Amino acid sequence: MSHGQGVPEPGCEPVSDCSPGSDTLPRASYSNTVEVTIASAPTPRTRSPNEGPAGGRGGHRHSLVSQLCSPILCFPMNLSSSPAGICLASGEPEPLSSGDLPTCRPWLTSSWVKNVTLLPICLSRGWLGRGTRGWGEVNLIVVLYGHLNLPGLPPRAKNNPETQQLCPAHREDPAICFGSEPCVCLSVSPSPALPPSSFLPEAMTRFSYAEYFSLFHSCSAPSRSTAPPESSPARAPMGLFQGVMQKYSSSLFQTSQLAPVDPLIKAIKNGDEEALKTMIKEGKNLAEPNKEGWLPLHEAAYYGQLGCLKVLQRAYPGTIDQRTLQEETAVYLATCRGHLDCLLSLLQAGAEPDISNKSRETPLYKACERKNAEAVKILVQHNADTNHRCNRGWTALHESVSRNDLEVMEILVNGGAKVESKNAYGITPLFVAAQSGQLEALRFLAKYGADINTQASDSASALYEACKNEHEEVVEFLLLQGADANKTNKDGLLPLHIASKKGNYRIVQMLLPVTSRTRVRRSGVSPLHLAAERNNDAVLEALLSARFDVNAPLAPERARLYEDRRSSALYFAVVNNNVYATELLLEHGADPNRDVISPLLVAIRHGCLRTMQLLLDHGANIDAYIATHPTAFPATIMFAMKCLSLLKFLMDLGCDGEPCFSCLYGNGPHPPAPQPSSRFNDAPVSDKEPSVVQFCEFVSAPEVSRWAGPIIDVLLDYVGNVQLCSRLKEHIDSFEDWAVIKEKAEPPRPLAHLCRLRVRKAIGKYRIKLLDTLPLPGRLIRYLKYENTQ
Repeated sequence: MSHGQGVPEPGCEPVSDCSPGSDTLPRASYSNTVEVTIASAPTPRTRSPNEGPAGGRGGHRHSLVSQLCSPILCFPMNLSSSPAGICLASGEPEPLSSGDLPTCRPWLTSSWVKNVTLLPICLSRGWLGRGTRGWGEVNLIVVLYGHLNLPGLPPRAKNNPETQQLCPAHREDPAICFGSEPCVCLSVSPSPALPPSSFLPEAMTRFSYAEYFSLFHSCSAPSRSTAPPESSPARAPMGLFQGVMQKYSSSLFQTSQLAPVDPLIKAIKNGDEEALKTMIKEGKNLAEPNKEGWLPLHEAAYYGQLGCLKVLQRAYPGTIDQRTLQEETAVYLATCRGHLDCLLSLLQAGAEPDISNKSRETPLYKACERKNAEAVKILVQHNADTNHRCNRGWTALHESVSRNDLEVMEILVNGGAKVESKNAYGITPLFVAAQSGQLEALRFLAKYGADINTQASDSASALYEACKNEHEEVVEFLLLQGADANKTNKDGLLPLHIASKKGNYRIVQMLLPVTSRTRVRRSGVSPLHLAAERNNDAVLEALLSARFDVNAPLAPERARLYEDRRSSALYFAVVNNNVYATELLLEHGADPNRDVISPLLVAIRHGCLRTMQLLLDHGANIDAYIATHPTAFPATIMFAMKCLSLLKFLMDLGCDGEPCFSCLYGNGPHPPAPQPSSRFNDAPVSDKEPSVVQFCEFVSAPEVSRWAGPIIDVLLDYVGNVQLCSRLKEHIDSFEDWAVIKEKAEPPRPLAHLCRLRVRKAIGKYRIKLLDTLPLPGRLIRYLKYENTQ
């Protein structure tokens, strides 16, 4: 279930888009077929393109049909010249009437032969549709709009619309019957498409999506059978829509009668100047605002009725700058609607051009927002303030730059707009152009002397923002104009840092020659860190080729941002399990032993043998310890205990197992085993130095103790004569099958085994991999490598 508006349900995949009112409907597909019955269609009610909602301004408004044809609801719509709506029902249809909508009879004419589209109603922020993935077959709330494609209609049905009535015998079936002709079942594959939000009745969103979803779980789904129902839909099993209706029928879907049209508003919308003059002569006060603060003058400006506007100007000249409750003037409304003749008339009559609304937006700002160059020209010619600071200091020039409108920008600059004006965040128009990738606007501003190195309040430069948003052409232009690539933001990061983080190879190549290595070192973080962290291998390779320090550490204040206190770029690569980056860094000299926690331990935790082998081949300490969590035995053994094959792999490569049997308590009594959560927590609970954890303590942990015997058995193959402490003996004695392990530990150990340990120690753990090169018999080499234990 998707929560974002415009995202279809599982089972449908939008492949195109269209604008409201266009002839081309957005198409998609569902996995199943829906059978519906055409009941009735009201006569379309047309509106003028410039007409607002009934009674004033805002979005499109529709009345909801009061009759709920169970189980499917429809409501009237107005799409271009198509019929205003069509009701779909699985029961007997009833006439639809609401307000100014006429009563309709069932009908279907050949003019409907085109496309059919079914679309689900949007309930709050979710989709209600028909699918098969966890939904079952639910009763749909659908609307049919567009035209109907019925290629299989009988000729008589197409040519005799007067006979096209629903067959009473099949009113309970999802079929269409045409008089005495055989029934034609309308079976169409619905193509759901999200209608414009203005087509959704307000009542449809008065309950939350959570409530709807709870109803979905509480309502039973109808039967999947395709056989004709034995009872009417009213007696059918309750589905999702009936459940919603049962709960909300009294308050959710109530009939909303259209308010009667005010004769004054009607006269203005129709441009009836004589009617206005008659009202004025009869003494009607046309300077009285309505409940929204709108005057007839505002209505005339909104609807673009110049004649009515002039009549009202002459009759009530003192209202020319009066504001609505939203502080909108007639000039503002005329500008928003693009009525240039009304705008010019108001300004010539002395209207103030710089009065802003509640959002501190001026008419000039709105003209720039709508890219209306003629309106901008008219306002500038009538002395509109081109540097007026709107909400948060945004100016008209900022707005026109963000829209890359060169014509408007030139009008503003020639009208006195300052190219260096800053908003509340210190952002200039040039910064906006760089940030949004508007190259033409950037060139225009640079031509008029805008500062290429402008910085916002957080010290981010225009070049930094262009790199951040990966506008390659903008970065190239700024560098050609001499932009400084060594200006840092408040976090001390350079453009090269953010380009490396984003992984834009081309931008990184442009920045490398102009970036100071000294500034990079002072920042406390290398671009290598950021490239390795984001797995940007191509950028990592470019930085290494440019000879950036492969062992540059993170500054302590930056390392503290990570729980593991990582420091090297190599650590980032190993954490990401990026074998290629790991190999690349090691080949360029990365030190695998620089971090607080060895990258080898991370590789062991991941279980990546390839990474482990790479690290060990380049000198990683196989006996690594963790300073913040001290143990008496190597941490590599601790990390590998849960995988015996991995533990043996490490021991074969020379890991030291002797410390595991050097217990501090020996055969004496041991203290109670501490809980792992208190001994191996993320940070010490006090300033006291953490105590060293013994091997016997660690294997006593519940998650490890069941493997204690096999672990000890593996380790004994790599140590000489050792003594098991009392706690290890307790573990071995707890299982009868482990008795052989206790015998194996008893000294003396076999002489051949002791000789093998002596030879391996003489070779050294860093050269143990060179055993194959020794001039020794193959059988002996295999014995030394634990490939042959005999």
